[in-house]
Amino acid sequence: MSLQNSTAPHVAVWDKIATQLGQQEWVHPALYVVATPIGNLADLSLRAWHVLSRCDVIAAEDTRDSQTLLRQWGITASIVAVHRHNEAEGAAQLIGYLEANQSVALISDAGSPAISDPGARVVAAVAQAGYRVVPIPGPSAVTTALMASGATSDAHPEFLFAGFVPSKSGQRRKWLSQWRQASHAVVMFETPHRIVATVQAFGDIFGAHQLVTLAKELTKRFETIVTLPCGELIAWLEGDKHHQRGEFVLILHPSPVEDAAPVASVQAIALVDALLEVMSVKDVASVLNKAQIMRRREAYKLALSRASST
Repeated sequence: MSLQNSTAPHVAVWDKIATQLGQQEWVHPALYVVATPIGNLADLSLRAWHVLSRCDVIAAEDTRDSQTLLRQWGITASIVAVHRHNEAEGAAQLIGYLEANQSVALISDAGSPAISDPGARVVAAVAQAGYRVVPIPGPSAVTTALMASGATSDAHPEFLFAGFVPSKSGQRRKWLSQWRQASHAVVMFETPHRIVATVQAFGDIFGAHQLVTLAKELTKRFETIVTLPCGELIAWLEGDKHHQRGEFVLILHPSPVEDAAPVASVQAIALVDALLEVMSVKDVASVLNKAQIMRRREAYKLALSRASST
């Protein structure tokens, strides 16, 4: 399609977008907590752009990094630094802006503020001062990596975001050990100079067959996402120095159900007892397995033990 032929449809689309943005609720004054791109600047949502364009002040974790994004999108609001070293003072400063009837946006270097980045203290202080806090959702390295990992599902959506892996070896091993036999995915961040040591610790603690997703440079030109057993992932990292560069998200996949020691519920025991009155141990195991109540092996053991006790 030529540019000439595509102009009219594009104008119509932008008219609709402008109308939609104009209908957005605008709370003033308020603190807007705005998610920003984690790499690709095109990932800024139209709603986020609209809010940043309308706010009087933008509080950023690193003003130099944030200026790149703001310039790219033509946003000219005043910008102040609020980071983990001045968060308490920054919160008081932002409340001062709100008291002066100015709306404020809070952004981090990348992604969603107040998750693994500073901002929670600001949010709490603003809310306690009686002002509205409005979240503007968007990019997140956690959910981006999970989307490509296959580590969660509609049947098993549970995951834990653990933040950055501890830097010291002893603390790292102790910290990781708490997720042996985890029944949910565990998402964590790691830096390039420790990535090999951390994946090696994965292998030592969880075993060479433990499945791990490694995602790096998400949404950027050299985005890489691999899912491998620990033993193969170590070899992959060490096979090419380029694999060790970037900012990493690691996802520890849930341990297989077979690894967990099943504990029969009171309801399952009552059901087994009732079924044993009309069918064999083998048939009971088959019924429970087909109904996805228990795996066949555990159901058979339970039925056998209940039959023997009567």
